[in-house]
Amino acid sequence: MTATIQRKNNVSIEGNVDADETLIFAHGFGTDQTAWEEVKQAFADDYRLILYDNIGAGKSDPNAYSPIKYNTLHTYADDLLAIITDLKLQNVKVIAHSVSSMITLLAAIKEPSYFSKLVFIGASPRYINDSEGYIGGFTQPALDSMYETMTTNYYAWASGFSSAAMGNPDQPELGEAFARTLAAIRPDIALAVSKVIFESDLRNELVKLAKPVLLIQAHEDVAVPQEVAEYLNEHLQNSLLTYVNAKGHFPHISAPKEVIAAIKAYL
Repeated sequence: MTATIQRKNNVSIEGNVDADETLIFAHGFGTDQTAWEEVKQAFADDYRLILYDNIGAGKSDPNAYSPIKYNTLHTYADDLLAIITDLKLQNVKVIAHSVSSMITLLAAIKEPSYFSKLVFIGASPRYINDSEGYIGGFTQPALDSMYETMTTNYYAWASGFSSAAMGNPDQPELGEAFARTLAAIRPDIALAVSKVIFESDLRNELVKLAKPVLLIQAHEDVAVPQEVAEYLNEHLQNSLLTYVNAKGHFPHISAPKEVIAAIKAYL
């Protein structure tokens, strides 16, 4: 692949590089491609694996981030498409967590021929409740309060948010690991990106996706309530919703075996 694309998104090509089929792993906010460490091993023999970091996260090129350019999820979708075209991939299957689910959705709507099957873990098209009965899990005042905390004391916020989002208080090391990847993000980038994510509304896009999708949902997810998973399943044309025996927003980290089993059954 071209050095520019590789460096920009810190792209890794792993697994069975000669395999006919390709799996792309796309991480969520506050993590990077290392979030897939456990899950990817289960697919390394049978698939070519592509992992990358979204701009602003992990070891992506810090100079590639611009708050003006990356003020929409469509720009991240274009980055995913650039990786696929650069590697000349076809019929890829994408395993996406959280915001990368909607990034993948936008990419698959734009260039459907590149994709075969999609897996969305803890996905949400809209995080804010609205007056028409939609439950997204957050109110605008709650988000404004969160932004304020991020602005005044980012590292304290990262510590609190990471343990709440990860859940699983019996495994505090998981929340601590998430806190580290959150703390590694430049605070101004984290604030700008979180606003783009939490205030996006892609509900009208859902009907445009024709590809088959597996929705994986954990229990007690503070970022994505069960109602959101049900809403997605109702509004996507070709989706299957499965609940895994896991808690929190990161089941691929806290309960990798459950997530691997669900993905394998689907693929």
